[in-house]
Amino acid sequence: MLSLFSWALIRLEVTRTLRNKKFMFFSAIYPSVIYLLISSTQSTSDRIPHTDLTFQAFFMVSMASFGALTAVLMGNSERIAKEREKGWVRQLRLTALPSRGYVLAKIASAAVVTLPCIVVVFLVAAAVKHVRVETWQWFALAGVIWAGSLVFAALGVAIGYLAGGDAVRPLTMIIYFGLSVLGGLWMPSATFPRWLQNISEWLPTHAYASLGQAIEMGGLPHAKDVAILCAYFLIFAGGAAWLYRKDTLKA
Repeated sequence: MLSLFSWALIRLEVTRTLRNKKFMFFSAIYPSVIYLLISSTQSTSDRIPHTDLTFQAFFMVSMASFGALTAVLMGNSERIAKEREKGWVRQLRLTALPSRGYVLAKIASAAVVTLPCIVVVFLVAAAVKHVRVETWQWFALAGVIWAGSLVFAALGVAIGYLAGGDAVRPLTMIIYFGLSVLGGLWMPSATFPRWLQNISEWLPTHAYASLGQAIEMGGLPHAKDVAILCAYFLIFAGGAAWLYRKDTLKA
């Protein structure tokens, strides 16, 4: 159970995120622009190998996932590194806040940003690229992409404590683009060489995008993808909590 202080911090973090209008605007618009640029170069009749998805439908899920990844990973890691430099985290150490409360507060605040990212990409795909799915699929897609983003929010917290100052941005960018490209968000992993496909299918971003793609094809997310994301969430959240405690002891 979380303490009252933990809930108060969660409310504070969510409020701070919503008040950052520039970050909210960039997070919501950026993935939609990328979606239009990528999908405009693809045929409207061709299908993704081994699926019945058009490129426009495939990239809708990929870019909604990429947008959520951008918001939670980039926002969390750099914000935490700055807070450590300014002494905010040092002040929290003087309170009774447990490590799990801090990690959950950061994950919750990052998750607030993901829903606008997802919805805007969906609206653009439907209005401009005429992507059509059943009503239940729109809601299911938004739900699984939002829930899956929590994995990367936890990773962002861990990176924020793993690196500080000038090192956090380049480290985050390497992880961010590496996971995006190798996980198949920028191009279908079915086009990769076989050895790279074998690596890709175990990455969290590949499992993340696969959740939505399975729903687009009228099915349910595969158990393997769900299990992979759950395992990564436990690893990232556990690592973030451990790094927070370690930083506390070092201070």
